[in-house]
Amino acid sequence: MELDKMDENDWKYHGEGNKSLVVSHLQHCRVLRLLKFPSEDSAHTRQFLASLGTSICNNTAEQAFRHILNIVDYSKYVMKPLLGEKYVHSGEVVKLPLDFVRQLSLKVQQERPELRCDKVMDTFSGCGLCLPNLTQLPLHHLRDHRPPICVEIKPKCGFLPFSRHITKECKRKVCRFCMHQHYKLANGKWKRLSRYCPLDLFSGSKQRMYVALKNLLEEPQNNLKIFKGGELIFSCKDDAKQQPELNDLIQHLRPYFSHSNGLYNGHQPGKAILNEFIQVICSALLSGGDSNRSGEPRKVHLSESRPHCEASPFPRDLLRNGNHGLPKDSVLAKILQVQMLDNLDIEGIYPLYKRVEQYLEEFPKERNRLQIDGPYNESFMDKVKNCPTEDDGSVEYAVGKVHQYRVAMTAKDCSVMITFAPCEEDEEQQLKLEKPRFTYSISILDLDPKPYEGIPHQYKLDTKIVNYYLRSTQAPPPSSLYKERQECTLLFHAV
Repeated sequence: MELDKMDENDWKYHGEGNKSLVVSHLQHCRVLRLLKFPSEDSAHTRQFLASLGTSICNNTAEQAFRHILNIVDYSKYVMKPLLGEKYVHSGEVVKLPLDFVRQLSLKVQQERPELRCDKVMDTFSGCGLCLPNLTQLPLHHLRDHRPPICVEIKPKCGFLPFSRHITKECKRKVCRFCMHQHYKLANGKWKRLSRYCPLDLFSGSKQRMYVALKNLLEEPQNNLKIFKGGELIFSCKDDAKQQPELNDLIQHLRPYFSHSNGLYNGHQPGKAILNEFIQVICSALLSGGDSNRSGEPRKVHLSESRPHCEASPFPRDLLRNGNHGLPKDSVLAKILQVQMLDNLDIEGIYPLYKRVEQYLEEFPKERNRLQIDGPYNESFMDKVKNCPTEDDGSVEYAVGKVHQYRVAMTAKDCSVMITFAPCEEDEEQQLKLEKPRFTYSISILDLDPKPYEGIPHQYKLDTKIVNYYLRSTQAPPPSSLYKERQECTLLFHAV
């Protein structure tokens, strides 16, 4: 990428989250991630910088550069060793021409969702993060006219907390995601409850994973997006009252799954297409390269916590005691292992946070040594890995557990991208399906460090979510919810 020849017309709007906006290149398999600021701050910031001269501008640019470099270092030195080299792409910091950034901001503004326009793109630092475009398959040969399909899932926390510090028993029975749904519904964030439960997706049971993915398709919220050839074709509507159109998705998928049962030319039933699509996603999520002597994948089991959530719509009478679990090298197993670094829960972490704060009040210069704000390097990683197992009352123990909690929170909020495309029999990385054959890649993204200062907010939010759930509802009987979708039981077959 030649930075001195950047043209905004070579880039298009790709998507955005709470803190950054992403644009993708029209020809090359690259995306740029740019920071965002609250819109009311933007005008004030411009006026302020203009009045104070270029030295302040340079200082602001340096802060933005440091912020993005922290994201890269955290991904490279912390998350990549924990999650696996093959899943994490750290990217590189780039300094972009300011004129290009300003023109790009104007170009993409009309394509942005209205609900995201409370923040504006950073147009004064020129700093960005260059990453591979994970919605594409760069090694996909053009022997097939069908473009790659990419499924982006934000799986959320895959286990129930088991900490002795928990004060409300419901947290041991109902997962955070399912409880949070009721709180978000009451606050107008969503208009309908999602029936998706992360514990079903992380279970390793194909039946439970099928139900979890089907529920995501029916109510994706911000936990599911689907791309075709790099273009977004399925997600939560801007208007939360509208449900996404599954029939439109089926038409996009039909050319990829029109082979079964001798049915061609687009006559495959929509339900069967969605079924096969879900089976492909399951196969990708369960794929892993680690085998034992018998050739069976090694499994990761949740031995310390209850294996199912009482709010899940999956019927209790279909829960089996078989050898379910995640293959050790699968992407979900890697994520789950990092999530479980949070073994104290926020109720156990908050007192340790206060211990650190009290120490820093007495010894403020120790903040750098304890790496509260980074840098995120091998030394930080040592603090995460080598934290004492027992609380000896020291600030080192408290800092180590707080760092572990922050890393776990990153894993609880990450996204998984599964990109696949039709392939020939001689291509290397294939999903283990009879037909059709797909080449695929899996990546983990959204791996930014969670701020140390956010811990009090997390503690208060946890209290609000749990208290609201206890006041407002009892978990409904899962079997009655499931009967509405009973036809799923006909589709539970091994891949």
